[in-house]
Amino acid sequence: MATEPANTLGHTGATCGLAPIPASERDIVSVTAEPFFQVAEEPLPLEGPAFDRQGNLLFVDIYGGRVLCLSLEQRRLTTLYSDPGQNPSGLAVHKDGRIFVAAVGPRNSQGLFDAGGVFALDPGGGGRQTVVPPSAGHAVNDLVFDRQGGFYMTDFRGSSTRPLGGVYYMPPDSSTLRPVLPDLCGANGVALGPDDGVLWATEFSACRLHRADLSAPATISHTGTSIPYHFIGPGPDSMRTDLQGNVYVALNRQGRVLVFSPYGIPIGQILLPGREKNRFLRCTSLALMPGSRDLFIVARDEVGGGGAMVFKAGGFADGLAMFSHQ
Repeated sequence: MATEPANTLGHTGATCGLAPIPASERDIVSVTAEPFFQVAEEPLPLEGPAFDRQGNLLFVDIYGGRVLCLSLEQRRLTTLYSDPGQNPSGLAVHKDGRIFVAAVGPRNSQGLFDAGGVFALDPGGGGRQTVVPPSAGHAVNDLVFDRQGGFYMTDFRGSSTRPLGGVYYMPPDSSTLRPVLPDLCGANGVALGPDDGVLWATEFSACRLHRADLSAPATISHTGTSIPYHFIGPGPDSMRTDLQGNVYVALNRQGRVLVFSPYGIPIGQILLPGREKNRFLRCTSLALMPGSRDLFIVARDEVGGGGAMVFKAGGFADGLAMFSHQ
């Protein structure tokens, strides 16, 4: 049998697959999520999980234009809303029960998103009200409420060489959008620390994690902005924080969630089963259950025929009581 020369490259178990874990992240605490609920046999693009006031897990089917509701106890899935033209990509629940939907909108003639917005639904999925109109010119990817009832939203426009997106703030009276972190390359995830004092955002196309100290809503303190982490490989997508201020970032096309300390240092990761065989790499978002360490991840399998799935794991600390639960 012929043998390869000693200077021939060969894979190890750590370098197999499309998205091997970078060497700098292999030794942090790691756990593997377990399948919880199969949403579809097709690889539907799921996004935006959030808990409503009844403890149901809400999330969206982007290209199907649906807002879905999963009863965790009964493991029963229902459709609350459907509009295939809007491409919803994020959810946040108001304390009055309304569901705020971030939508990137339809593609324009160049195939780009530039006419999305935010609309609100009543808890049952009806009574649609426009909050941020398509005419504002944003591709709204995600949003998060602060304790005052205003919300931060991300504008997903741009590319790695065209910083057209950013993070904006809408005050509780829904008066005027205010830019907070402008000129970003495809702003995607957005989250707040436990006391609303820290704003986090991911820059999808530039693979960066942004951290901003806030002295007031939409007001960044002096020397308060930083980029504590540059991701290796594709896809920092949506994000959430826990009661300790740790930050959980879903890595789209890597099949894992990377967890950071309140200062943006990697401290752990949650792996999706089969990722080493390129399964469920399209991991887009997660939700932490308020008052529990349980967290739920949405992902799809474009290679192995696993469809669209909700996975379950446990975080470092309890989930925050979001504005929806105040």
